[in-house]
Amino acid sequence: MTALAETNNQPESPTSPRILYPGAAMLLVAVIGCFTAWGIAADLTTPMVSGFKRIFDMSSFQASLVQMAYYGAYFLLAIPAALINSRWGYKAGMVSGLALASLGAFGFWPASQVMTYGAFLAALFAIAAGCSLLETSASPYVISLGPEETSTRRLNLAQAFNPLGTNIGVLIASTLILPKLDTPVNLADVSPETERAIRAEQLRAVTGPYIGLGILLAIILVIIFVQKAPPTPPGADDDARPASPLATLWRSKRYRYGVIAQFFDVAAQVCCWTYIIQYTQQALNGSLQLGSQMLQISLIVFLIARFLMTAVIARIRATKVMAVLGAVAVGLCVYASLRPDITGVIAIISASFCLSLMFPTIYGVALSGLGDATKFGAAGLVMAIVGGAIMPMVQGRVMDATSAATSFIVPAVCFAMVTAYAIYDLRAPIQRSSAVPSTTTADTTSERKAQS
Repeated sequence: MTALAETNNQPESPTSPRILYPGAAMLLVAVIGCFTAWGIAADLTTPMVSGFKRIFDMSSFQASLVQMAYYGAYFLLAIPAALINSRWGYKAGMVSGLALASLGAFGFWPASQVMTYGAFLAALFAIAAGCSLLETSASPYVISLGPEETSTRRLNLAQAFNPLGTNIGVLIASTLILPKLDTPVNLADVSPETERAIRAEQLRAVTGPYIGLGILLAIILVIIFVQKAPPTPPGADDDARPASPLATLWRSKRYRYGVIAQFFDVAAQVCCWTYIIQYTQQALNGSLQLGSQMLQISLIVFLIARFLMTAVIARIRATKVMAVLGAVAVGLCVYASLRPDITGVIAIISASFCLSLMFPTIYGVALSGLGDATKFGAAGLVMAIVGGAIMPMVQGRVMDATSAATSFIVPAVCFAMVTAYAIYDLRAPIQRSSAVPSTTTADTTSERKAQS
């Protein structure tokens, strides 16, 4: 998840910069598999807030601990991931992440035998810990596979496949899990043995897809492991290194504000996608399955918009587009909070179109011009994903106190913060660093040496 989104408003040279360095195409395809896989993991998990609430008979706030376990792991593992990347390279970070995430997915089987909420949270934490290692490594590695001038376009292209994974995850949840949890059961009238049997059957429905996810992650691990780093492009300078990466990060307002913006971007995304199910239940008197179908539509919109925005930002400055989409998203969430009906559901779905551009654009803009500090800068941006743990809990509290519709004021505030960052970037001086191109290629060189 280093980039120059700002170059989108600069005139192109007679010879446009290439998207990838020679020999990097197959590795990009393999890393795109990582983006797809963690998309499946994240949004196979999102509907589980409603699923575990039904299985364990909990409040919305208690069920939101699913997101706390998942996105909290992103926060805790980001710094270890940066240390792994700094010492052994991005490939080691990706392999470590895939291994840990697959173990967490396989951990759903023993959790289903224990039949406690805490055991499932532990398995989810392990999956997310692996995804944190993976995401901290994969995005900057994608950036290092080509010239800095095309880094934001390259990252947007790779991350366009992440919503493909999210669609697969939600499709699995909506077809294989939630329908088996949707039948109401009056547990007050059954014996403890019968209650345990009912819960065991429901948990088996949850476990199967996660075992399949573990197998997929293990396969991608093997594919990534055997890939070779691309050849170093001519003119690479292995000696370009800043004296203090942390000082470099602190001096960059664009980076510091970017971490804050990323916190609220992920928060808005998780809030909208987690609680559209409950919103649908209120607005349309719908079922869990209908709510998951609305989530599926949201993710399809997100997927289409991600590819569309990749083309748009090749012609229009990315943060200019993000400022417009952020403002629109604020209005959509406010409307949904005031009109809990079919139009409100459409408004929440439409917010996913606005979300499509935000994550990779904030990532690229915040890391622009940081050179070797990118390894630790990427960790800070991944730690910001903890917004997806904290703000859904805030929205869950608001929902328990008011209604699902009113709670969408929370993502409206989050979108407003993202819009403010886009406006800041448009007004701030364009940041350049003459060391970055050589550092980018130097990173590629160190990767090649570490993997040979």
